[in-house]
Amino acid sequence: MVSIRNATPRDLQRIFEIERLAFPHPWSLESFRRELALPFSRLITAEADQQNADAENEGNLAGFLCRWLIAEECHILNVAVHPEMRRMGIAAQLMAEAIAESKAKKIELVTLEVRRSNFAARNLYRKFNFEDRRLRRNYYGLGEDAIVMELTLETDLTNHK
Repeated sequence: MVSIRNATPRDLQRIFEIERLAFPHPWSLESFRRELALPFSRLITAEADQQNADAENEGNLAGFLCRWLIAEECHILNVAVHPEMRRMGIAAQLMAEAIAESKAKKIELVTLEVRRSNFAARNLYRKFNFEDRRLRRNYYGLGEDAIVMELTLETDLTNHK
C-alpha cells in the first residue's frame, strides 16, 4: 500500500534519484525545483508503507508524477517508480490521483507523451482509457519517437441536459 501526497523540497533529491534510475536521459534536479515553484504544476509522490520498503529504498519514496493544469487540460509530464518497487500498482495509483484531480477540477482532457518503445507505460495508460492520437518523430532523440496519448473526461457540464 502507498500513500499519495504533494512533494516538498525535501523530497527532491530522492525524486531525482528515482528519475535517474528510471530514464536514460533524466530531468535535472533543477527541473524538479522549477516544477515545485510553478503555480500550474503539481508534483506528487507515492510513499510505500514500511512493509513494502527496503533498505535500498530509504525514505519510502517509491515514485512520483508531475503534471500541469492549464485551462481545460491536464498534461502529465513525468511518471516514474523506483525499479525495486515496480509491478506493485504504484504508477497506476499516481495516475488515478492525477485523473481524479482533473475530474474534480472539471478538466476535459488529459494528455501525455510516452516513448514508442515503452510498452509497459503504454499498456498502463490504455487501462485508464488513454488513446493514441499522434506520433512525434524523434521526440526523445534520434530514433526514439513519442506517442501522444489523450484521455477525454466527462465533466458535469457534459452530463447536463
